Amino acid sequence: MEFWQKSSNFAVKMNKFVRDSAKLLSANAVAQAIGILVYPLLGRLYSPDDFGVLSLFMSIGGVAVLLGTSEYQYAIMLPKEEKTASSVTILCGLILAVVTTVIALTIPFAVPIAGLFRTPELEGYYWLLPFYVLSAGLWNILNYWYLRHRQYTRVSGYQISQSVLSAAGKVGFGLAEKTAIGLPLASVLAQWCSLGLSVSLAWKTLRSKWEKIIWSDVRAAAKEYRNFPKFSLPQGLANFVFNQLPVFVLTPLFGKGNVGLWAMAFLLAFTPINVIAKSMNQVFFQRISSWVNDKMPIYDKLAKLLPLTLAVCIPCFVGLYFILPWLTEWLVGSQWRESGELIRWMLPWVTVALLIAPVGCLKDIFFKQKIGLAFEITSGICRIIGLGIGLWQDDFALAIGGYAIASAAVNAAQYVWLLSLAKKYDRQLLMQQ
Repeated sequence: MEFWQKSSNFAVKMNKFVRDSAKLLSANAVAQAIGILVYPLLGRLYSPDDFGVLSLFMSIGGVAVLLGTSEYQYAIMLPKEEKTASSVTILCGLILAVVTTVIALTIPFAVPIAGLFRTPELEGYYWLLPFYVLSAGLWNILNYWYLRHRQYTRVSGYQISQSVLSAAGKVGFGLAEKTAIGLPLASVLAQWCSLGLSVSLAWKTLRSKWEKIIWSDVRAAAKEYRNFPKFSLPQGLANFVFNQLPVFVLTPLFGKGNVGLWAMAFLLAFTPINVIAKSMNQVFFQRISSWVNDKMPIYDKLAKLLPLTLAVCIPCFVGLYFILPWLTEWLVGSQWRESGELIRWMLPWVTVALLIAPVGCLKDIFFKQKIGLAFEITSGICRIIGLGIGLWQDDFALAIGGYAIASAAVNAAQYVWLLSLAKKYDRQLLMQQ
């Protein structure tokens, strides 16, 4: 009788997991599908130069967004007590306010900052940066608050509305021939509109959770989860900066047009993959945290994803390899054919990204951010070497190829390490029984 009761409870938990995954996956699928469907039009309305400048803007903004919460948003998921989670949320908001203010103070220096990257067009919409940082940072905080409370419908609502508004804005500015500012302005406006809608719908609940915060609790939470700014923040910065190395390094050397081709290649390669990867990461973070808190084993659940992922990816990507240049040209226009050539180099990287998505949260759950930082530094060194090979040969495509292969190799090693954390946890759990 006890066995059947346990089996029934497990089945109920798995059904909830499937439903939660389906909610986020379907929302991500709709949001990303909107983005993909609009790319054929955007590719014909905007030039590689426009996408190159947008990538530089987003890269600078992405660094500031990471600093804006100091990675404390991940700690929102971990406490058992609601009071502690609320304290962490308020802490994130305070840090974000300070960083946004600092970014706003850099606006008078837009000209020399644009000159540093040899991209004078950046000066024209650098003033949008603090608005982008604040809206993106606020959503990062709110997103993990929703995930903690399994409010997946609110996460889905933001994703879909943001994608729709962003796509509509970009197309509208493009048709109005406002291409110089259309891409970044549409992105920022879409974030603010979706954020405002989400907060307005949940404001009563949010206020009731946060209005009785004790500042000593906020300071205690900052101390308790100090590993996030101490190790996760450098790791996150390293990961982001190393992911954006082609933008930061190649823009002044090969020009914004070539970087625009890389930006389109990255979008076309990773936008569909993020439909699955982001949903898996968000749901598994919440679920694995819950399993660990309940002293449940996790390794077998995670290891079974490896053969399934490879069985899907390998045949699909082998077939795609031979048609990517033609497919890219047909999809977004003849000026983007070289983006398809670049995607070919990225296929192993995309495969490993899918593998690592559900297990990437383990380093935070088991407080192994220091080792995670070591992996990021190693990845950065390998990526720099990969880019260096292309720079040595004065070959842009070779630089991207070396960068992508290095990314795949180090991420594969990190995947093995993450699975070893799950296996070690299961062994310790068995010994305690």
